[in-house]
Amino acid sequence: MELLLSIVFDPEVDPEPAERLTRQLRAEIEELDIESVGPAPAETAPDGAKGTDAVTLGAVVVALSASSGVFTTLIETLRDWLSRHSARHRISLTIDGDTIELERASAAERQELVDAYVRRHTGG
Repeated sequence: MELLLSIVFDPEVDPEPAERLTRQLRAEIEELDIESVGPAPAETAPDGAKGTDAVTLGAVVVALSASSGVFTTLIETLRDWLSRHSARHRISLTIDGDTIELERASAAERQELVDAYVRRHTGG
């Protein structure tokens, strides 16, 4: 299973801290039992564009094994990462065109959304 993970940073966060946060999250994901994690292919920037936009900066492709337990562990890692950062960051996950956005919602709201999303992609 391959998924696109995109971090949508708080608009107040500058590119350098955003890049550091992206590297930190990638390092946490790499500790999981996954096949690979790497930057998403960047879209071609328009002529005259300066630097990388925030969405491209926080875009990561994660390849998971067929084990549904790894997917659930990844979701929990992302939720934990969001809870440790007080800024208004969001993370979206896209699998085969199906996207869920994780943000600072109540624990019950997040759990309900995550459970439904995991069931759709694990057959559970």
